[in-house]
Amino acid sequence: MHTYISILRGINVSGKNIVKMADLKQLYQTLGFLDVITYIQSGNVVFKTKEQNINIMKKNINNIITTQYGYNIPVLILKSDKLRKIIESVPFKDFETSKLYVTFLANKCTNPPIDLILEKKAGSELVHLSEEAVYVFCPDGYGKTKLSNNFLEKQLKVAATTRNWKTVNKLLELTFINN
Repeated sequence: MHTYISILRGINVSGKNIVKMADLKQLYQTLGFLDVITYIQSGNVVFKTKEQNINIMKKNINNIITTQYGYNIPVLILKSDKLRKIIESVPFKDFETSKLYVTFLANKCTNPPIDLILEKKAGSELVHLSEEAVYVFCPDGYGKTKLSNNFLEKQLKVAATTRNWKTVNKLLELTFINN
């Protein structure tokens, strides 16, 4: 059995794409996933499965949500060790973590338009791109940054979803509960 984290984009945001976490947990169990744990209302799910093909899992999760709710939701899935690597690779170790966000990329990003991204960065913000994630430090708050999830998706031409640092670390913590 392997432990995975799925991060759904656009669930329960601004009153749209509403899915109760208890219902989401049931959908995952219907797919045969075990030890399913949901975290907060934004579509974070930790689960175990023997399946190792992430693309199959993504497709199955997307299909069951589309069938049940009519929402075509991007699904990002990480193995627990990959999430740990993303956390350990944070370049902003000595900054206020309540202002730190990670944008997870559905696919590896090659040749990102760094100049276009840096143009949108406010003077006090910090941004760091890796192949699998974008780290954004927003001292004035995520709601004020132009380095939003939608902007990064458009520039990087890849599906993405953003979580705050507290959520990212909690998801990793939940993988230990499942082990």
